[in-house]
Amino acid sequence: MRKIIFILITLGMLLFVGCGQQTGQANKENNQGMPEKNMILATTTSTEDSGLLDYILPDFEKKTGIKVKVVAKGTGEALEMGKRGDADCLLVHAKEKELQFIKDGYGLNRHDVMYNDFIIVGPAEDPAAIGQKAPNDAVAAFSLIANSKEAFISRGDESGTHTKEKSIWEKAQINPSGAWYISAGKGMGAVLQMADEKRAYTLTDRGTYLSMKDKLDLAILTEKNKDLYNQYGVIMPTPKDKKIKEAEAQAFIDWILSPEVQELIGKYGVDKFGQPLFIPNASK
Repeated sequence: MRKIIFILITLGMLLFVGCGQQTGQANKENNQGMPEKNMILATTTSTEDSGLLDYILPDFEKKTGIKVKVVAKGTGEALEMGKRGDADCLLVHAKEKELQFIKDGYGLNRHDVMYNDFIIVGPAEDPAAIGQKAPNDAVAAFSLIANSKEAFISRGDESGTHTKEKSIWEKAQINPSGAWYISAGKGMGAVLQMADEKRAYTLTDRGTYLSMKDKLDLAILTEKNKDLYNQYGVIMPTPKDKKIKEAEAQAFIDWILSPEVQELIGKYGVDKFGQPLFIPNASK
């Protein structure tokens, strides 16, 4: 009798495990019974913090059936993910680094997608007087901030924004250091919040600032200068020792460069801010 009971219990456990496996498999399939497609997009924090990805990605997922997992990092870290094969596609904004990434054999191709610009923001009282003395000169504005020793929050994360910031300090022939220069090691949204709390200056992309403007007490003080141009690019990585999902990545690239999605990008922010947060300029 004990042997029969043992056999029945064992059969029941096998049936339970088998049903669980079938349920798990069903969860990985779409409504048509086909395995669900997915991909990892490594991108800069500004595309996420500005709300752009939440605005456009549902269109991609609906049209292709490909689910996108977004990993928002600084551009430097996103490129490192591409090198390691930890991302299937990259959407970043440090063109010189991107071109070197391709040259070093880590990327198959790169395309311009869109641009906006960087701005220098700070407290409206503007103790370094950059709005008055350097409203359209980023290099002069940085010099005024350094000379005044007013607080400046740096991304400090090798992101596209941090790369741009370092290039401006270099043009100003200044090596920023001291208590006034704060390296945050955080994303754009978090840095804007820190600048707001500390009544400090910072460099930000216009899109993220506008998307958070209502929650901040920071004013645009320096803008519209050639040193503040901010180009975004899309890259298919080609890691040397790990396979990426090339079909899914190519589908994403074709989609974001398409006229329909370029138009969608150009509309984002117009209704709320009276201007687009990003200007489409796709190149194929």
